[in-house]
Amino acid sequence: MASRIPQSFIDELVSRVDIVEVIDERVPLKKAGRDYMACCPFHEEKSASFSVSQTKQFYYCFGCGAHGTAIGFLMDYAHLEFTEVIHELAQRSGMTVPREAVADDERTQTADLFELLERASHFFQKQLRDHNDATVAVDYLKSRGLSGETAAHFGLGFAPPGWDGLLKSLGTDLELRQALLRAGLTIEKGQDASYDRFRNRIVFPIRDRRGRVVGFGARALGDDTPKYLNSPETPVFHKGQELYGYFEARKATRQLDSLFVVEGYMDVVALTQFGITNAVATLGTAATADHISRLFRTTPNVIFCFDGDSAGRRAAWRAAQNLLPLFRDGWLASFMFLPEGEDPDSLVRSRGKIGFEELAREAISLSTFLFEHLSAEVDLSNLEGRARLFELARPMLTQLTEAPAFANLARKQLQQLSGMDGSELSRLLPQGGRAPRRTVARRPNGPGSPSLVRKAITYLLHHPELGSLIGSTDQLSNLDHAGTTLLVALLELTKSSPTLTTGAIIERFRTHDEGRHLAKLVVESSPVLDEGLEQEFIDTIGKLGEMVEEQRFEALAAKAKLGPLSSEDEREFKQLVSRPRERTSGG
Repeated sequence: MASRIPQSFIDELVSRVDIVEVIDERVPLKKAGRDYMACCPFHEEKSASFSVSQTKQFYYCFGCGAHGTAIGFLMDYAHLEFTEVIHELAQRSGMTVPREAVADDERTQTADLFELLERASHFFQKQLRDHNDATVAVDYLKSRGLSGETAAHFGLGFAPPGWDGLLKSLGTDLELRQALLRAGLTIEKGQDASYDRFRNRIVFPIRDRRGRVVGFGARALGDDTPKYLNSPETPVFHKGQELYGYFEARKATRQLDSLFVVEGYMDVVALTQFGITNAVATLGTAATADHISRLFRTTPNVIFCFDGDSAGRRAAWRAAQNLLPLFRDGWLASFMFLPEGEDPDSLVRSRGKIGFEELAREAISLSTFLFEHLSAEVDLSNLEGRARLFELARPMLTQLTEAPAFANLARKQLQQLSGMDGSELSRLLPQGGRAPRRTVARRPNGPGSPSLVRKAITYLLHHPELGSLIGSTDQLSNLDHAGTTLLVALLELTKSSPTLTTGAIIERFRTHDEGRHLAKLVVESSPVLDEGLEQEFIDTIGKLGEMVEEQRFEALAAKAKLGPLSSEDEREFKQLVSRPRERTSGG
């Protein structure tokens, strides 16, 4: 049976650990009233805006919006994986990390595949050393300037010609042959028949962040197509999530100041041989949201390296577009374009480490690349071209919701390029990057109603035990109002776990989109829990329930104007009519 860390243990760990001690060891804190303050470690600033609450076990930066518990802080600041953080915090808290069983079928899809993929990697490495046809592979690697030491460092191997070399070696019974199919190492050609996926190719093992082989990339040695072939999607390999060379880069340098993102396996391998050990590669795709999150969790400085031709420019543009919605203040993203006909592999071999790093210092910033790319599509010498530039830039700036400072500076750059008046630009593109929305007529939920949901969520965050005062949430789930889904989720969570702390709730939502919204509410003044607050919370939920009935009444009334109601709707409508109709107030 496989195992995992129980959620209840994580909740308890968050409540026990002293977040002030954890952060103060890395970022010196100063007492400021009930909380502690420091300059934010996640973006550059001159005055302290990074607040740490010992009572809430929570940190928040009023400048860049960074937030979370001790777990999230260590993951982002120390670049540790989740399980590493849990074990470190458990050790300092005197706790033993428990495990709970996971079903065997889940283990079949993961642990057994990891073992099989590792065995396949050893098979390919052995073929590179011993197979009669490996000479062509060895000669190719030597022609690219690779040493045996570098090849061994990355576990490079050779998939020999023929249809069943790996299959004969590892697929000794039906169960193993089926596992080879699940791992993407063989291809099914008929009932109970399959053949090797990789043949007559140099093989590059792809490792996950823990160093486990999850898949392979393979380069053809002959005229076979495609030139590069990756493992297919499997239960353990997802191309849009993995980065080639990431494990090796982390192993070479624990605290990475920067990362180069290149396009090919050989680029990573060659750069490493020349002493540039902080390079990773996407697996034939543009950098995805998962890639970007991992890159910037590892380091705040990422250099995207592309060929200088039109294909390289297009790939860079796709990467920039994927980066914008995730970009945060304090991140440094730049784009390095190589001379025509060069790639990182050839460039580092011709110019060496110093030459490559000199060119890297000429990389252009994200904002420069964005406006250079857009400006090339318009004629800035006339009004029409400058207006077109604004229309091209506006949807991009609206995506910068996580980087208000960067968005503001980008707006100023757009103002300079377009020549647009500042007040007019602010009207068309308000502060914060969001474009004005067209007004859409909708049925009102009642004066002040948004503050009811906000108030209920805030009370629950500061005093999770309030959730136990509420019965069923079925009626509330029918409320058509922003934030209701989150409120219902919090009510269900706090009802089932009334001893949760504020920090534990925040940790539960760390990977959710709603986490940022909750963080802003946590930093608000904490209301004192007494009988008056308990009654106010109950009344607030009651008013939201009345809003559900009001919405249903209005919906049935509108439906009745269009034609006869069904017997069930008619019965419900009469019941609602008999009740007094009052507009609820958010207060």
